[in-house]
Amino acid sequence: MSAIIYYLALPFIYLISLLPFPALYAVSDGLYLLLYRVLGYRKDVVLANLRNSFPDKTEEEIQRIARNYYKYLCDLFLETFKTLTINKKTMLKHCYFNPKAKVLFDKLAEENKSIILVLGHLGNWEWAGNTVSLQLKQQLYVIYHPISNKYFDWLMYKMRTRFGTKLIAMKDTFREMLENRAELNATAFIADQTPAPESAYWTTFLNQDTPVFKGTELIARKINYPVVYATVKRVKRGEYELFAEMLCEVPKATTEGEISELHTRKLERDIIAQPEIWLWSHRRWKHKRIKQTTNTLVEQ
Repeated sequence: MSAIIYYLALPFIYLISLLPFPALYAVSDGLYLLLYRVLGYRKDVVLANLRNSFPDKTEEEIQRIARNYYKYLCDLFLETFKTLTINKKTMLKHCYFNPKAKVLFDKLAEENKSIILVLGHLGNWEWAGNTVSLQLKQQLYVIYHPISNKYFDWLMYKMRTRFGTKLIAMKDTFREMLENRAELNATAFIADQTPAPESAYWTTFLNQDTPVFKGTELIARKINYPVVYATVKRVKRGEYELFAEMLCEVPKATTEGEISELHTRKLERDIIAQPEIWLWSHRRWKHKRIKQTTNTLVEQ
């Protein structure tokens, strides 16, 4: 059944990818009406996340951010498919480096330093990967979760690797990074997903107790690559600028939790600046903080 759905959908996906941008965004406007106005896709999750994250905002402000988020989500969905057929010149016109970010990456490449990139689901992270692969000297690797549907997983793999990006399944991250140590590379971790609560670093993020994956920090401290925080800002519809800043030059010299705290604070800052372009429909806060008692773990 999954194969049938895939092959029925594939021609429409390619048709969408071939649309000129004005037509693409016209389709996105229609998709927004369906997703937000008719289906109300995860609207309860989005509104709850926004209200808890911004307790000082009025309900009118919350509803406005929610509407803008759904408009953006539809754009993001269709822009991702655009990667199937977009050419390099057009890609770099729609997603480009801030000059200071490019200088930072070039300087690290000149020093022959491989790096760890950490970012969140903010802006068009898929297009950002294309831009990094097209313009940096470092070979880009992206940590990813394979999709359960093998046909759509293959399609996403094709899109993500089209401009030279290589993928690493999460379970193989450290092993493959060690195997690639002779190569100048950048390994990207999208660090705002939801880990198991018992193995997470816990902090306050957007006014809520939040678990953070320890993997980025643990690997950084073991392999001792400089950690660079990257963020994707939306300039206007269909146009993004990629920023970057040094987060930690010598990870092995940091204390436990330090790197996790640093990249979480940077992401929080950038979400507050452009809240409508973060992934609010994700169940980011589905776990509660747990505390250690004498014999058991209990939820607070």
